Amino acid sequence: MNLLTLTLRRSLALVACAVAGLAQAASPPIFVLNSLDADISVIDADTFTQIKRIPTGKEPHHLYLTPDEKSLIVANALGDSLTFINPVTAEVQRTLRGIADPYHLRFSPDMKWFITAANRLNHVDLYHWLPLETNPLKLIKRIEAPETPSHLYIDSKSTLLYVSIQDSDELMVIDLNTQTPRWKIKVGKMPADIYLTPDDKHILVALTGDKLVEIYDVTGAQPKLVKRLPTGNGAHSFRAWGDKRHVLVSNRAGNTISKIDLQGFAVVDQFPGPGGPDDMELLPDGKTLLVGSRWAGKLTMIDTKTRKVVKQVKVGKSPHGVWTLNHAPR
Repeated sequence: MNLLTLTLRRSLALVACAVAGLAQAASPPIFVLNSLDADISVIDADTFTQIKRIPTGKEPHHLYLTPDEKSLIVANALGDSLTFINPVTAEVQRTLRGIADPYHLRFSPDMKWFITAANRLNHVDLYHWLPLETNPLKLIKRIEAPETPSHLYIDSKSTLLYVSIQDSDELMVIDLNTQTPRWKIKVGKMPADIYLTPDDKHILVALTGDKLVEIYDVTGAQPKLVKRLPTGNGAHSFRAWGDKRHVLVSNRAGNTISKIDLQGFAVVDQFPGPGGPDDMELLPDGKTLLVGSRWAGKLTMIDTKTRKVVKQVKVGKSPHGVWTLNHAPR
């Protein structure tokens, strides 16, 4: 081997190492679900630019990162399918078909249960999660939930499933041990997202048909209304702040985002949310908030310290969910 060849090989090796190092240093991408385009925008987290679009099934509505953070699941409601995506490489892992109208979805913390809310078909499906199987979802029970089951939440013990029922203004709880409803109550107008406090004692219900979040004590046999908290018009989606004390709610019609203190159940801060704010993601720095501006077709970056919009990037039509592996604790 002559000196020129040896030098060239060493140079190529150094370049390869440098490229590998850059790849490792790069932040995981940000994913934005475009409901009316049936695809996902992949955003470079360092440059805040769209780098590609991933086709999904018809009318995808929510994104969910599995508890082991190995897969990002897209719920394709009208496509009756789930798309699994690698949250690091943005490559499609697989597609599961024959899932009836998966509008919203949840894993139980113990990863035994996988739940979908069929928004237009008026039922909730309880699946067992069998990760080593070719088809990892085994339908255990279908529970009727008229009218229009919307959002889901599961307690920390993986025993209780909370379901908001949008068009009948109700909140229902299902016992996962028996797979039967435990109770159902009337709530305010058009309940959407729900959030259970880390101690499992209170549930917050966002009222998209109002400007309120309702808070219920769920420690007893029947829930008790604790407070009706004004936040902003069209209170819609929650995102935990990561400190187990605060939670954000997007006020979609009011173009604001409220920060709620869970100890006093009071709004302690307010941020701008232009273009119909919907789902949110908080980055590990604790100050960078990402929100899908649903009516504007943009992903918006907000600095929560200055309370100002920092950047926006154009994505697809009706951006709904936003997720990234590089997130603050939930």
